[in-house]
Amino acid sequence: MLTIWGRATSSNVMKVLWLCDELLIPYHREEAGGAHGRTKEDSYVAMNPNSMVPTIVDSDGYVLWESNTILRYLSTTRGDGHLFPADARARGNVDRWMDWQQASLNPRMMTLFLGLIRTPEEKRDMASIEAALEQAVGLHNILEKQLEGRDYLAGAFSIADIALGPLLHRWFALPLARPDQPRLRAWYERLLTHPGYAKHCAGALT
Repeated sequence: MLTIWGRATSSNVMKVLWLCDELLIPYHREEAGGAHGRTKEDSYVAMNPNSMVPTIVDSDGYVLWESNTILRYLSTTRGDGHLFPADARARGNVDRWMDWQQASLNPRMMTLFLGLIRTPEEKRDMASIEAALEQAVGLHNILEKQLEGRDYLAGAFSIADIALGPLLHRWFALPLARPDQPRLRAWYERLLTHPGYAKHCAGALT
């Protein structure tokens, strides 16, 4: 059976759990990261030298880390191609949004999430939060434009949507002022119809 190491409150773990639900992949989850610790232990570092979550161990002992790489691996080894297409151009359309999520959107959303949810009000760096918000608005406007005439980022539902889904929930759940982005809101509502998204990604922010 697949083993997933990571706490369920991590957005990077959420996306892996959601994909497993989409593909009906049985798994066992081991708590790790945050208050659960364990990521600095020698046995964990031997699996993942970054001491981050998630890490997966496949049934044959194969170890893999980096959440979006895990999405690609599981879609390739367990999926039928509909979430991560084999065609080079269709796959490229999925890949670029997954890379964009990690490189562009995630840093700004992490600043907002840590600053507004996990930092006491009196200790918040409001200048950093305001700068991240301005940048995040621009990035979400890119998504708003991409969704014109599309139900999902790459056309059909794919792991690009799964990669961005946890951050999309945070965008709408964080206590901040957002511009009107109707396509983004409609995309969010469509994702909520996926039971795995509602279960793993759309809970209270903690």
